[in-house]
Amino acid sequence: MTEILVPIITMTALGFLFSLGLVFAYRKLKVYEDPRIEQVSAILPQANCGACGYAGCRAFAEAVVKGEAAPDGCPVGGEEVTAQVAAALGVKAPEVIKKIARLHCRGSHEAAKNRGPYIGISTCHAAHLIGGNKQCSFGCLHFGDCVRACPFDALYMAEEGLPVVREDKCTACGKCVDACPRNLFELHPFTQEIIVYCRSKDRGATSRKVCKNACIACGICSRACPDAIVIENNLAVITDYKKIDPEKIPDIEKCPTAAIGRLHKEKKEDEG
Repeated sequence: MTEILVPIITMTALGFLFSLGLVFAYRKLKVYEDPRIEQVSAILPQANCGACGYAGCRAFAEAVVKGEAAPDGCPVGGEEVTAQVAAALGVKAPEVIKKIARLHCRGSHEAAKNRGPYIGISTCHAAHLIGGNKQCSFGCLHFGDCVRACPFDALYMAEEGLPVVREDKCTACGKCVDACPRNLFELHPFTQEIIVYCRSKDRGATSRKVCKNACIACGICSRACPDAIVIENNLAVITDYKKIDPEKIPDIEKCPTAAIGRLHKEKKEDEG
């Protein structure tokens, strides 16, 4: 009988000691997690696109609760998600300015001259490495890396060879910005109407020779709004959109190559 009881008592004692050890370790080593992290994470759209600058929605939620990120840091969620996140944190929701991706190129198949037939991998990055098949070394390469990179189906390739932004679907996640090897995409406030549709830094004569829609640095736009538009490196640059005088917009649109102009006006004209 003793031979049976001793092992049983020993195992029971060891089990009790190990249990005490686990309880002690749990209390000493446990990591406290703010319950608001789970709450904020549930509010986020779970797109895990990285547009907020973090690895995913969960990582962003942790950063927001720790005060390392702002409540409006999720561009995909927009104003509604920002308001909910701010409410969960008990802070005032900041004003959200909707942004949208814009393409700075009008070098369509018809407007931009070909360098010659392209034989190679059909991606913009691959074509960019060898100069592409267009004579303009700054323009769109037409292979749609941006379209494939968009996780929200907010881009498509038009027949003219240029990507088109679906404004109702664009979340300003910035994936197209990262995907374009020629930096032709930027995120702009949705209300910004005046856009420079070119990135060419070639001299005017060269730019116009290779693309009829290129900026030729003629200075018409900068003379119309000198406080808002300048010519830098043979290219018109909008330095402060808010300083553009609405009454001067017709003068800006006298651009001989239509390299700068009102975005939605051009859209309506195209659709009409």
